[in-house]
Amino acid sequence: MDMMSMDPIGDIEPPDLTNPNVWYSIVYWYLIVAVIGVFFVIRIVNFVLIWFRLRRARVHSVQYPTRPAHPFTKVWATLTAVAREATYPQFFVPIRYLTWMTPPPMGNIILLLVYWAVISYMMAYGNGALDAGYMERVGYRNAWIAATQMPFVYMLASRGNVIAWIVGSSYEKLNWLHRWAARTMFVTATVHGMVFYSSFLQDGSLEFELEIMPMVTYGFGAWGILLWMTITSFKPFRYKAYEIFVFQHILSAVMLLWACYHHIPRKGKYLVWWSIVALCFDRAFRLGLLIWRNIKLLPKQSNVEGKQWIGYQTQLSRIGESMTVLTLKDVRFKWSAGQHVYLWLPRVGPLEAHPYTIASSHQLPGASINNSIQLVVRAHAGFSKRLNRFARKMEGSGTQQTLTAFLVGPYGHQPLWNSFETLILISASTGASYTLPILESVLNSKAARCTKRMDFLIAARQGEEVGFYHERLHEAIDKAKSLGIELIVHITITGDGQLETLPNMRLPESSESTTAQEKKETVDEEIMVSANTEGVVQPLMGSPGETRPGSSSDSHVYRSASRPDIARFIGTAVEATGGETGVVVCGGQSLVAKVRMTVAKISDERAVHKGTGAQGIYLHVEEFCF
Repeated sequence: MDMMSMDPIGDIEPPDLTNPNVWYSIVYWYLIVAVIGVFFVIRIVNFVLIWFRLRRARVHSVQYPTRPAHPFTKVWATLTAVAREATYPQFFVPIRYLTWMTPPPMGNIILLLVYWAVISYMMAYGNGALDAGYMERVGYRNAWIAATQMPFVYMLASRGNVIAWIVGSSYEKLNWLHRWAARTMFVTATVHGMVFYSSFLQDGSLEFELEIMPMVTYGFGAWGILLWMTITSFKPFRYKAYEIFVFQHILSAVMLLWACYHHIPRKGKYLVWWSIVALCFDRAFRLGLLIWRNIKLLPKQSNVEGKQWIGYQTQLSRIGESMTVLTLKDVRFKWSAGQHVYLWLPRVGPLEAHPYTIASSHQLPGASINNSIQLVVRAHAGFSKRLNRFARKMEGSGTQQTLTAFLVGPYGHQPLWNSFETLILISASTGASYTLPILESVLNSKAARCTKRMDFLIAARQGEEVGFYHERLHEAIDKAKSLGIELIVHITITGDGQLETLPNMRLPESSESTTAQEKKETVDEEIMVSANTEGVVQPLMGSPGETRPGSSSDSHVYRSASRPDIARFIGTAVEATGGETGVVVCGGQSLVAKVRMTVAKISDERAVHKGTGAQGIYLHVEEFCF
C-alpha cells in the first residue's frame, strides 16, 4: 500500500517490504549506516597510527616519529594527503552583506553532492512508464523520501549526537549537514506536495479534499512549517536575532512533528516516532547533563573557595570596553583544551544558554583544591552585550558581587595535539581562548609528545583583546624553553596606535642576553622586532628582512601593526619541519577560508606524501558563527 493511501490514522503498522517506496526508504538508511561505518573505520585506523606515533616518541626510537615508515602507513598517508587537498579549500565571498553566501568547504560540497545524487536517484528512478499515473507515483515516492530523511535531520540536531561520537567528531561540526539535509527534505516534500496540489487543482477537488481529508490539511501545515524553518535557517536570519531564532526553531520542530504525525498514514508513522525519540533523547541528555554538572551533593572539601551546592560561583570582570571575563569556581569536571560549555546566567539571560570555549587548560592560581575555569566573552549584541553592561554596572558600584552560573558540557571532540611535530595555532581576537589552552596543554602534558616546534599567531584590532592573554604567553615561553620546544609567538594589532597599548613581552632569560641598545630598538622601531634567546635581533613577520635561523630551543616573540601574511606564516613553519604539521585556526569566516586555501595550496605545491619527502599537513577549524 502506498504512503499516501487513504488509511485511517491510527497505530503503527509494520512497513510493507514489497512496496518499492518502502524498499528505497530502507536502502537510504543502509547507505547512511555504511557511510558512518566507513568514517568509523578511518577513525580507528588513525587512532592506531597515532598510538604508534606517540609510542615511538616515548621510547625515542626515531628522530621523526610522525613520519610513516611502514608500506601500509605510507599508502595511508598518501591517500590522506590527497583527500585533504581535495576537501580543505573554501572560496570566500568578500562582498559586504553577501559574505553569508560563501560556499561550504570543498569536502562538505563533495559529500553534499553525493547525498543529492542519491536522493535524486531515489526520487525519480523506478516510478514506471510515463502513463496517466506517473505523476501520482512520483508524489508517493517523494512522500516516502521526505519522511525517511526526517529522523536523520533530528538526529543531527542533537547535542548528544550518536553519529558524531561514532565518527569521532562533535555535534557542532555536523550542524552544516543538519541544515542541508533539512533543506533537501524540504525539496522532496515540496515535490510531493506540488504533485498532489496540481492534481487537485486540475480536477477541481481541492476544497473537497481539504473538507473530508484532515491529513491533507495537516500536510499543507507541515509544508508551511518546513518552509518557515528553511527560510529562517539561512545565516542572515540566524545572525539578526540568534536567541529568537533558537526559540522559534525548537517550537517549529515540535509543531512539525505534530503535523507530520497527523499527516502520515500508519505504515509510515514509525518514521515520525523515530524523530520523536531522537528529539526526546536530546532533551533528556541535556537535562541529565545539566543536573549532573550543577548539583554537588558530596562536596570534596569544606575549605574550597567558591563552594556552593547548586551551580557555580561566578565573578565578572571587564577588560576594556568590549570583553568580559567570567571566572567560575569549584568546577569538578575534567575537560580537554579546545572544548566548550553552555553557559546559563539566570540574572542576565533567564531563558538563554550560550556556548563559550573554556579559556583555561589548567588549574588557575588561587583555585585551592578544585579547578576554576574562565570564559572570555566579547560583546556583540543580545546576551553578550547585556553581560558586558551588567559587569560595567557592578564595576561602577565598586562591589565584588558574584553570580550563580550553570554549565552544561563540556562538548567538543579534540585531536591529540601532542601527536604533531609542528603545531601552528592561528586565532583572531578572542579566538585565542581556543588556541592558547591548546598551546598550554601540549606544554603541560605529562604524556609523550612528538611536538618540537609551535608557532602561535594572534591577530586583533584592539590591544585590549590581546592583553588578557599576555601573562599566560609569558609563562608558555618560559615553559617551552625549559622543555626544549621552539615556540614562536606573533602578535598583530591592526588598530591605529593600538600596538603601543600592549605591555612589553618578557623574553626568557638566556646565557647571552640582548644589549640595552637592542632592547631599545625593539620598542622604538616602527616595525617592531624582538630578540631571541641567543641575542639575535630578527624582523617581524611581514617585514622586509629575512628571519635568521636559531637553535631548536629558541623562543621568539614578534609584534606587528600590519595584517599578518598567513601564507608566509604557515609556509615557513611547514618547510622547517621534518614530520607532520598540525594547523589550528579559530576566527571569522574570512580568516578560516584564507587558512584553508593556504594549507591546500602548500600541500599541493610540496606534493605531500607523493615521493618528495614532504610530510602531511592536518587542518583543524573552529569558526565564529551562529
